[in-house]
Amino acid sequence: MGLYPLEFSECYLDSPSFRERVRAHEAELEKTSRFIKELLKDGKNLISATKQLGLAQRRFAECLGEFQFEYIGDAKTDDEKCIDESLQEFSAFLKNLEDQRELMMRNITETLLKPLEKFRKEQLGLAKEERKKYEKETEKYYSALEKLLTMSAKKKDQQLQEADVQVEGLRERFQEESLEYVCKLQEIQERKKFECVEPMLAFFQTVFTFYHQGYELAKDFDHYKRALQINIQNTRSRFEGTRSEVEDLMRKFKEAPQEQRQRSPISIEGYLYVQEKRPPPFGSSWVKRYCTYVKEQKLLHMVTFDHRSGGKIGETESVILKSCSWKTTEALDRRFCLDIEITDRPGMVLTVQALSEEDRKFWMQAMGGKEPVSYLGKTYSEERGIDAQLDEVGFSFVKKCINAIEKRGIKDVGLYRVVGVTSKVQKLLNMMINEKTCNDVDLFTSEDWDIKTITSALKLFLRSLPEPLMTHKLYKDFLVPAKSSSPESRVQAIHHLVHQLPEKNCEMLGLLMRHLANVAANSKKNMMTVANLGVVFGPTLMRPQEETVAAIMELKFQNVVVEILIEQHEKVFGHSPSASPSADMPAFRTSTRQSKRHSRQNRPLAVYNPQVLEVKAAVTLQEVSQDIAEYPSLVVDNVCPASTESSSPHCSGSTTSNPGSPLEEAMPAVSRRKGSLVDRPGPSRPVASWMNAAPLSSTGPISVTNRKAKAVYSCEAEHESELSFRVGAIFDDGRRETLSLLHVSCSNCTSTMLLFLFLSCMQALLWPLPFLLFSAIRNHLLSCVSTHNV
Repeated sequence: MGLYPLEFSECYLDSPSFRERVRAHEAELEKTSRFIKELLKDGKNLISATKQLGLAQRRFAECLGEFQFEYIGDAKTDDEKCIDESLQEFSAFLKNLEDQRELMMRNITETLLKPLEKFRKEQLGLAKEERKKYEKETEKYYSALEKLLTMSAKKKDQQLQEADVQVEGLRERFQEESLEYVCKLQEIQERKKFECVEPMLAFFQTVFTFYHQGYELAKDFDHYKRALQINIQNTRSRFEGTRSEVEDLMRKFKEAPQEQRQRSPISIEGYLYVQEKRPPPFGSSWVKRYCTYVKEQKLLHMVTFDHRSGGKIGETESVILKSCSWKTTEALDRRFCLDIEITDRPGMVLTVQALSEEDRKFWMQAMGGKEPVSYLGKTYSEERGIDAQLDEVGFSFVKKCINAIEKRGIKDVGLYRVVGVTSKVQKLLNMMINEKTCNDVDLFTSEDWDIKTITSALKLFLRSLPEPLMTHKLYKDFLVPAKSSSPESRVQAIHHLVHQLPEKNCEMLGLLMRHLANVAANSKKNMMTVANLGVVFGPTLMRPQEETVAAIMELKFQNVVVEILIEQHEKVFGHSPSASPSADMPAFRTSTRQSKRHSRQNRPLAVYNPQVLEVKAAVTLQEVSQDIAEYPSLVVDNVCPASTESSSPHCSGSTTSNPGSPLEEAMPAVSRRKGSLVDRPGPSRPVASWMNAAPLSSTGPISVTNRKAKAVYSCEAEHESELSFRVGAIFDDGRRETLSLLHVSCSNCTSTMLLFLFLSCMQALLWPLPFLLFSAIRNHLLSCVSTHNV
């Protein structure tokens, strides 16, 4: 059983059992006081620890935000840009989360610690004071009673009466104090049930709000997370391809370093020891210099550099070469030496020492009268013994391969990535490009040739062409648009470049891209997305003339070019380009990631007090009204057809909407958001069902001539078929179809429509708008649509 109730009648009896019950109540209150003290102490420790956690996480976020990835080359791919910005995204996410946590901690102090502290001081402290009074009155009463009882009966009656009155007064005060103390004890026992638990409930509500905000932030972050995972996977795939190419190039250098050394037909470079003669008796010294010889100008640049001096670069000296001769060991007690006669210093001979005999011959061939040996003359096809050409046989082979692949194995997993046996691949290719045997091979029914052999033979054929399909000449030109930040300009530039290719190259490329588009269309089965196909065919269709590490680092941009060709094959190969590639270049482009990050970073902090929601809603609505009123100059013509004058009492001739209601201004931003009021404009994309354009036909066409709208906010398209624009962009009759479909003939509802569109934007951005407000405006518009047949 719990505590016994304290009866007021027992206060007059003051029995031992009553005292025991009072002590039990006092002990319970003392235990409650200790519990609250410990809870307050632990709560403060929790806040302190959470603050330390918050500081640590903020430092961690700052560290993330300050770091920048450096990249190899002169540009980054879209995937690399997103990965580069990911640390700032993570930093912003953590900071936003810590803002929520800091708000939660402040709320815990207000809703938990202060109420408990107040209860402990005011209620439990008052009980202690009442206890002291009760004990004091008890002591006074029983002391006076004992004195009265021990008083001699022989005393005067007056003294005895005075003593009786005094004790009676003390007894009354004692009983009154006893009643008040008992009442206070039981009041506090009952009060603590809600005074202690209610702050706990508020504390957990705060915690739940924090975790809910974390969940909402995670939902906001989910789209970016998924996109970033794709960026990482694409970058990893490109890395694997780049690494294999770099390893192949490194192996070639290890096997024949001297052959791989001469990479440029116009210059040669390397270390030489140059003899510096000094007047007697000092003799001469040999200084190591890094020399670069430009053949056409016969110019020798010499830079002093010593690795032992900390890698500092010294002075640079340039001389013009007149002749070069071999200096024998008989003339100088050093091997590998050359005498260089200088044009601008008549009579002066510069003696240099190469690093080896082979190196000396190399410099002699470069600077002497002999022609340098060409080490790069062999092509891939000559090394393999394959005579691949873009002739009738070559086209026939490619078409047969494509037809067989699309008929037999277009859904095979890893198509074009899984390679065939090398011997079988070369055998098939040699038979298919030989006019005598090409008709003997049946790729459609023969079990001798599996799909991976056919795909590998097709790739080998493309690699074995005397020149890459997209030519050495246009290699760098194709990479330029791949490094551009605008998808529209990329497609336009590549469209022009493709039609600069030789006719047969362009035809073969179009044939191949249409096939790869079919392969990508079945990516759910074969796992070969456009990005994966770009990794496979980028190095196959595009190769630089010189194989260097810098060229290999640009493989990722080759992949981007192939991806664009696959995705835009209908446009690129469907018709010839009509304008210069730079004619319609967009003047403004905002990164998609920045746009999404902006919406997440501006997410408002949580509202931890439910009573504030209505106030927040009123403030938000007021801000919306202020935003609308900022643009009173934008007026939308509200022209009504003559046939509808009688059906719409609000419409008269050529009225205008209220100032400050730019319907068209808000429309582009709304139409860009998924789940917004209206879908994207276009011939195959209708507007939402409740705003269908069909009723407009019954009332006649609505004129939208000479309309203009100004964009209040920037908008970034997520797909190439969508519209992107910046703040202040002007929309004229080019968007008349969209504007006419969104025309509202009820002039009284124009402002309401604009407000609804504005709220749609904010709802899509996850702003905390009250649902009832949103629903009320929507219902009003629906009723207007039904009434006016809009």
